[in-house]
Amino acid sequence: MKNRIIGFFSGLISGLFGAGGGMILVPAFSLIDKMDEKESRATSIFCILPLVIVSCIIYFKNQYIDWNIGIKSAIGGIAGGIIGSILLKKLNNQILNILFVIFLIYVSIRMVI
Repeated sequence: MKNRIIGFFSGLISGLFGAGGGMILVPAFSLIDKMDEKESRATSIFCILPLVIVSCIIYFKNQYIDWNIGIKSAIGGIAGGIIGSILLKKLNNQILNILFVIFLIYVSIRMVI
């Protein structure tokens, strides 16, 4: 049941803000489910896929997608995803946590400014 609640909030945040599912899922899997850091990140990516598909269908129906920018960004995202998954395998959990916290702080500051 708790994982359905975590998934619900992740989907809600993803649907409202277009991203953020991983920002909910990774800490939840690590803290609540006691998953290993790498396992929580990989599981998060798996969970995000259906969220993205559903959100994309709704955004498409409402004509919110800029296809030119979206396709170009997706190409870069594929390359980044490959490199990120390779790095995940090589970095230790403490470094991953530090990088994740730095990323969250950066995003938070940018959203406020």
